[in-house]
Amino acid sequence: MSSWLGGLGSGLGQSLGQVGGSLASLTGQISNFTKDMLMEGTEDVPADLLNSGREENEATHSVLRSENERLKKLYTDLEEKHEASELQIKQQSSSYRSQLQQKEEEINHLKARQIALQDELLRLQSAAQSVHPGSGRVPAATASPSLSYGISHHVSAFHEDDMDFGDVISSQQEINRLSNEVSRLKSELGHWRHIAEVQGTQSSDQTEICKLQNIIKELKQNRSQEIDDHQHEMSVLQNAHQQKLTEISRRHREELSDYEERIEELENLLQQGGSGVTVTDHSKMYDMQNTIQILQTEKVESTKKIEELEDKIKEIYKRLSSAEHEREVWKREQERLEVEKRQLTEQYAENEIMRLSSLNQDNSLAEDNQKLQMCVQILEKEKSLLSQEKEELQMSLSKLSNEYEVIKNTATRDIDLFSQVRDLKLNLEVKEQELNQSIHENEVLTAELEELDRQNQEATKHVILIKDQLSKQQSEGDSVIKKLKEDLDDGKQRIHQLEDDKMNIIKELDMQKEKLTHSERALSDLQLTKQKLEDKVEDLVDQLSKSEKNNFNIQKENCELREHIRQNEEELSTVRSELTPSQSQDSNSNLKDDFLKERETEVRTLKQNLSEVEQLNEHLKQVAFDLRTENEKLVVACEDVRNQLEESIAGNNQVSLERTAMLETLKCEKAQLEAELCGAEKRLLEEAKKYKQTIEELSSARSLTTSALQLEHERLVQLSQEKDSEIAELKKSIEQMNTDHQQMKESLLSSLEEQKQLTQLINEKEICIVKLKEKSSELQGELDKCAQTLRKNETLRQTIEEKDRSLGAMKEENNHLQEELERIREQQSRAVPMPEPRALDSTTELESELSRLHIIKDHLEEEIKHHQKMIEDQNQNKLQLLQSLQEQKKEMDEFRYQHEQMNITHTQLFLEKDEEIKNLQKTIEQIKAQLHEERRDIPTENSDIFQETKVQSLTIENESEKHDLSKAETERLVKGIKERELEIKLLNEKNISLTKQIDQLSKDEVGKLTQIIQQKDLEIQALHARISSASCSQDVVYLQQQLHAYAMEREKVMVVLNEKTRENSQLKTEYHKMIDIISAKEAALIKLQDENKKMSTRFESSGQDMFKETIQNLSRIIREKDIEIDALSQKCQTLLTVLQTSGTGSEVGGVNSNQFEELLQERDKLKQQVKKMEEWKQQVMTTVQNMQHESAQLQEELHQLQAQVLVDSDNNSKLQVDYTGLIQSYERNETKLKNFGQELAQVQHSIGQLCNTKDLLLGKLDIMSPQLSPGSSLPAQSAEPLKACQSAGPHESPQLLQQEVDDLRRSLQEKDATIRTLQENNHRLSESVAASSEVGRREHEQTDSEVKQLKEKQEVLQNLLKEKDLLIKAKSDQLHSSNENFTNKVNENELLRQAVTNLKERILILEMDISKLKGENEKIVETSRGKETEYQALQETNMKFSMMLREKEFECHSMREKALAFEQLLKEKEQGKAGELNQLLNAVKSMQEKTVTFQQERDQVMLALKQKQMENTTLQNEVQHLRDKESRLNQELQRLRDHLLESEDSHTREALAAEDREAKLRKKVTVLEEKLVSSSNAMENASHQASVQVESLQEQLNVISKQRDETALQLSVSQEQVKQYALSLANLQMVLEHFQQEEKAMYSAELEKQNQLLAEWKKKAETLEGKVLSLQERLDEANAALDSASRLTEQLDLKEEQIEELKKQNELHQEMLDDAQKKLMNLVSSTEGKVDKVLMRNLFIGHFHTPKNQRHEVLRLMGSILGVKREEMEQLFAEDQGGVTRWMSGWLGGGSKSVPSTPLRPSQQSVFNSSFSELFVKFLETESHPSVPPPKLPVHDLKPLDSPGRRKVDTSIPGSSKDVAEPRAGRRTDLSPFLAPRSAAVPLINPAGHGLGGPGHLLLKPISDVLPTFTPLPVSPDNSAGVVLKDLLKQ
Repeated sequence: MSSWLGGLGSGLGQSLGQVGGSLASLTGQISNFTKDMLMEGTEDVPADLLNSGREENEATHSVLRSENERLKKLYTDLEEKHEASELQIKQQSSSYRSQLQQKEEEINHLKARQIALQDELLRLQSAAQSVHPGSGRVPAATASPSLSYGISHHVSAFHEDDMDFGDVISSQQEINRLSNEVSRLKSELGHWRHIAEVQGTQSSDQTEICKLQNIIKELKQNRSQEIDDHQHEMSVLQNAHQQKLTEISRRHREELSDYEERIEELENLLQQGGSGVTVTDHSKMYDMQNTIQILQTEKVESTKKIEELEDKIKEIYKRLSSAEHEREVWKREQERLEVEKRQLTEQYAENEIMRLSSLNQDNSLAEDNQKLQMCVQILEKEKSLLSQEKEELQMSLSKLSNEYEVIKNTATRDIDLFSQVRDLKLNLEVKEQELNQSIHENEVLTAELEELDRQNQEATKHVILIKDQLSKQQSEGDSVIKKLKEDLDDGKQRIHQLEDDKMNIIKELDMQKEKLTHSERALSDLQLTKQKLEDKVEDLVDQLSKSEKNNFNIQKENCELREHIRQNEEELSTVRSELTPSQSQDSNSNLKDDFLKERETEVRTLKQNLSEVEQLNEHLKQVAFDLRTENEKLVVACEDVRNQLEESIAGNNQVSLERTAMLETLKCEKAQLEAELCGAEKRLLEEAKKYKQTIEELSSARSLTTSALQLEHERLVQLSQEKDSEIAELKKSIEQMNTDHQQMKESLLSSLEEQKQLTQLINEKEICIVKLKEKSSELQGELDKCAQTLRKNETLRQTIEEKDRSLGAMKEENNHLQEELERIREQQSRAVPMPEPRALDSTTELESELSRLHIIKDHLEEEIKHHQKMIEDQNQNKLQLLQSLQEQKKEMDEFRYQHEQMNITHTQLFLEKDEEIKNLQKTIEQIKAQLHEERRDIPTENSDIFQETKVQSLTIENESEKHDLSKAETERLVKGIKERELEIKLLNEKNISLTKQIDQLSKDEVGKLTQIIQQKDLEIQALHARISSASCSQDVVYLQQQLHAYAMEREKVMVVLNEKTRENSQLKTEYHKMIDIISAKEAALIKLQDENKKMSTRFESSGQDMFKETIQNLSRIIREKDIEIDALSQKCQTLLTVLQTSGTGSEVGGVNSNQFEELLQERDKLKQQVKKMEEWKQQVMTTVQNMQHESAQLQEELHQLQAQVLVDSDNNSKLQVDYTGLIQSYERNETKLKNFGQELAQVQHSIGQLCNTKDLLLGKLDIMSPQLSPGSSLPAQSAEPLKACQSAGPHESPQLLQQEVDDLRRSLQEKDATIRTLQENNHRLSESVAASSEVGRREHEQTDSEVKQLKEKQEVLQNLLKEKDLLIKAKSDQLHSSNENFTNKVNENELLRQAVTNLKERILILEMDISKLKGENEKIVETSRGKETEYQALQETNMKFSMMLREKEFECHSMREKALAFEQLLKEKEQGKAGELNQLLNAVKSMQEKTVTFQQERDQVMLALKQKQMENTTLQNEVQHLRDKESRLNQELQRLRDHLLESEDSHTREALAAEDREAKLRKKVTVLEEKLVSSSNAMENASHQASVQVESLQEQLNVISKQRDETALQLSVSQEQVKQYALSLANLQMVLEHFQQEEKAMYSAELEKQNQLLAEWKKKAETLEGKVLSLQERLDEANAALDSASRLTEQLDLKEEQIEELKKQNELHQEMLDDAQKKLMNLVSSTEGKVDKVLMRNLFIGHFHTPKNQRHEVLRLMGSILGVKREEMEQLFAEDQGGVTRWMSGWLGGGSKSVPSTPLRPSQQSVFNSSFSELFVKFLETESHPSVPPPKLPVHDLKPLDSPGRRKVDTSIPGSSKDVAEPRAGRRTDLSPFLAPRSAAVPLINPAGHGLGGPGHLLLKPISDVLPTFTPLPVSPDNSAGVVLKDLLKQ
């Protein structure tokens, strides 16, 4: 029965489960929607910020993605590190464990061996006891405790070791974790630093900064806590490690000691056993020994391993310490980074402030531009970094969401799917909120970044514009400065005051310009603020116009409503009027009553409508009242705004009036200035013309005075002289003519002699010139040859270099070819023996190429050799040329000497000529004094004073030079040879330079002399012509010509003198330079001498002490030697006396006499040696003195070194000073940078504030627009009741009412038309207002442009003024410079004359000085050579002295030996000769006396020798001095001889020339005497002609006097003009000062006006700021409302999307239900006569399983299923069993296989007693609930929102299911798979394949076409499943 019920239940469960599931999903979704709607607020918000919210969400999503990616990377890195560290640790631990296991195995082996040994011992002991029962009883129970101890100990040790390794691993993991945390903190620090930098640049979000600071504080606290924990753990670990190590080592030692004791005991036992037991196994003993050895080796190995373990533990400790150190380093770095972060933020802020502050400065614009560009780049980089971080954050969000979902899935697997979905929804909402917040923040940041970028771009544009302007200004300023500099260079003393005044004026103008620019900037700022305010006002006006329009619309609607009400009332009245006759008619008929009733109903309805209309009217009145109040407020606001506008307009009018006034004044000023400029230009032109005329006149006058006047004066002088002479001649007559003739003869003779001398000189010069030319041509030829050879050399060098390069390349190619050949050979050797023909060809080709290369190489080598030979030849040629050049130099020196002598003669001639010129000048000056008495104003004293000062300065210089030279002479004697050599080199260089200059002079003078010679030739020719002419008039003409020639000569001489003065000035400058150098050197010498003296005084004390000590030592040695010699000589004398006394015997006496003679000879030798010793002593003394001198020289060198050290120290000190200065400048620059940074930060802050104000203003404008939007909604609301009224109007009224309605409609249409026209008028008015505002703007722009144009014009005029001023300055400067040049030239001419004479004298003095210096140099060289020779002699004497000392010592030694021999002889003789002793003693005494006398004599001789030596030295010095003098005198003699020879030659030449002249003159005299007769005749004619000439000359004189008067008048006129010009200049200055004062007054007035305007604008700005603050508060409130509204709109959108999706799902479900109903209908139609086999089988089996009491119910149920009626069933029950059998047999015809029968449970058997219906219901209930757990989707399928995986899955769905899923998805692609509705999960139509891994449960599967389905029953949501089943059963 239960199986039968189960089958039925399964079928029902499948059908009902699907229906219930779909219904439940629908109800669940609706309930969720309602809950969501209830959860969220119900605020009305405009949908303006939806897009911004979405963008913010997307931005935050991207940020979170990027952050997530970054975290992923970190996580993967950390995982890899972790795995690597774990692998390392595992390896180490495995190695340690393997070692420990080995140890344990070894210990076990040892223990086993120990046990075996103990067993053997026991056996041996038992054997021994058996042999000796009482010999040795050892306790055998010692092994067991040790064994047990060892085992237990080892096991415990192993466990502890295992624990130890675990600790090590954990510590390593902690270290890795800490390093990972450090890296993470680093990355976070970098991230926050970037954010901080961005926020530092923006400086707007203080809340974010606070958050960041809090996070940093928390991180710091966490870090400090973690560090403390880690330190604590490290200390604990270290302590545990140390304890374990100590324990292990102690236990190991104990084990070792135990083992050793055991081994010793065993050895003892073995020995005892061996002594006790006679028969011992040697093999056992051997084994024991082996085991002991093995144990020992193992012990050593174990100790080694323990040491290794200890080393490893130490390494671990080191690692731990290093990790701690690293942690500390990271701490420090973190702190440093934080400090750097602060510093960077501060510096960045300061730099920004400095940059923006220095925008006004000219110099730092380029730097600021670069900084701005850098800032922009940094901001862009930071933007890119932020975008990357966004992406990382988004990735991390997605990862976190995945992880979160995974964790949720793992945690909540047991919970139902509905709770999961809800939790996930909540979490998603939270995440979305967080996302929204982060996106919002990110978008705010991006917006701020964009704004900053815009501002940056604007700033850069502004900077570029300013830069261009400033560059233009700079260029103009540079040009102006250049012009001014040029003018200043030209300008002199008189115009300095005017220039200073003009400069002051210009400065004041610049100041005024700067003030104007400042005021213009202030005006521009005010205009900007004004424009902003105007924009605000316009916005407010627009809003007012909108509000007025709204008011107007509302008023219109009110009017319309009132008209409607009136119409309704009229209709009512008409209806009542109609009703009254209708009532009278109703009494007559019943139809009228019905009509009345209908009318009454209509009246009621109308009343109701009226009441509604009245309510509406009241509502409208309230609304109108509110609107009026609002309107009044708006009117007040409008009035305020209008007042403000009027004020602003009035201010603008004032400003415009002021501007116009300013412009008018400026225009007036410009006109005045232009007029004045024109006048000034005209005046300047006139003045310039006048000045030019005056300059030309003056120049002409001056030129006349210089050239023409001089000539005229000379002519006049000549004429006057001639007239005087002629008058004298006329008075004195012909007698005086004879005297004149004689004088003329004498003068002619003298001139002829001079001419002859000059001709001789010229001939000599010509010869010299020819020689020089020849030599120069030769030298030039040689030089050309050298140049050619050099060029050839260079070409050869180039060719050689090219060849070398080609050689190198060829060598490289050769090497390559050789390598290739080797390779080919190797290949050939490797290859088959049969060679290919190609290889052979290639080898042959390569060989041929090699041969060619070798040939080329040989050629190149030959060429190189050839070139080398060429180079050697050229070098030899060079040497020869150098030698020839040196020879030519010598010759040139000789020529120079000759040239100098020639110069001397020329100078004498020039002096004579100068005297003549001076005489002529005196005459000219007298004439000038007569002519120019009026010109006393011209200053002449200055030139004289200047000349005097010049002369004085020159004389002083000469004296100082002489003084310096004398000083130098005295000090140079003190200096050493090195300094002399240096000076000689310097003098040689000077001589070379002077010779070069003299050569140049000689060349110039040769040219000049040739010119002079030509002139002289001309004069000679003229004289010849005069001689040839017989008349006296010819003499006069000749005299005039001579005068002209002399004048020309004088001019030429002046030219020569000018050139000479130039050359002299050059020489002077060089000479001054040389004098400066010499003076510097002398000063250095003086310093060195002072230091030398000081050092010598210091060193002498120490040096003299040393020398004294050495001398004392030497004298001591000599004294000792003398004493020894004296003693030995005395001994010898005594011995000689003894021998003489003893020599009385015959044979012996002979011997003694010989010996005595020998001794005497030795004494003489000794005396001679003593003398030599004394001489050597004196020589040593002299050497010592020389050494002292050398020490003095060394001291001088030391002084020099010290001086150098002092110089170095001075240089070092200077460098240190410079360094300190640089450091100070660097510090100043740093402070400036800091200040700039602070200013930058301030400017950034101000920019941020401006951005905030801009945002606030934009926000306010946005607020104003939504406020106007609700106004527009009111008319719509008012329009709705109208429609209702219209709709509610009486449709069934008669035609009259319809007509009235039509009329009303027409009136309404007319009113609508009027409204439209009014609206159009409004639009037109608004357009006109906008046009007027635009016109106003255009007018403002036009005024601004006009102002700009006027400014430009003003600048142009100012530039013109400047140019005119510059022109005036230039002209005046030119005037003054010309005047000054003229005066300077006059002065310079006179100065140069004196300078020439002075220079000549100085040149002579210099030549004398040079000769003296040369002599002194030669003396010094000779003295140095003498000193060197003395030094060498002293060294030789020192060597000889040392040799003599050695010889003396040797002689002393021999004498001692002889004395010993004598003493022995004496001792032998003393034995028998006592009497002889007395004699010997007497002899000794006498000898002693003699020795005393000898010593005295020796001392005297020594003194005499010393004196002689001193005299010798003095004589030698005198001899040397005399030799030097002789050499000098010889040189002088030779020089004088040469000079005499030259002078004699010159005299002889002159004598010859004089003789020739005498002969020529005598001839000329004879000719002249002959011509006198003719001349006397000619004189009469000449006198007549002279009288005529005198008259003509008088006329000329009159003309010249007239010209002079005219010139004097012109001068007076010009002076008056100059005075007028000065007056005009003074007037101009006054006018300029007046203008300046007026301009200052104007500027001050304008400044005051500007200040007032600024104050007004500031007040207005403050009021506007107050308004802005109030608006900002409103904006904040509105923003809050907008945020809430945006949230609500987002939620509403989501809900709408959900609703749309649900609608689509409902449509799907309806379609599916329709399909299911159709199928069910088909099934019902098809299966009305069919029955399910399985169901019937179950019923049938259930019938037999049920108890017999309840089988009738089963049969009834079967009947009800089969459609059998109750009556028929009852009849069947009433019948017999046959019916049943028939039914059974009929019923058993069908069957099914689809559903298996449910087996019986044991619990069901106890429920047989219950009713069948209850069982069936229970069965169905159990089947309806799922026993299988809910479907678990895999983690991989849970993709994040918008993840690609999900989309891929969607693509993998087959067509049919996808078609179903797509409309279901709708717009919400964001939703997770858990949010899908249940109906979507279980489709009623069988799809081709399951979707996302379709669930395997039957209830979740689609309904198959095979299964039987029931018609769907409409189930209410209130009823439960049990009720449904009960209803089913009831049916």
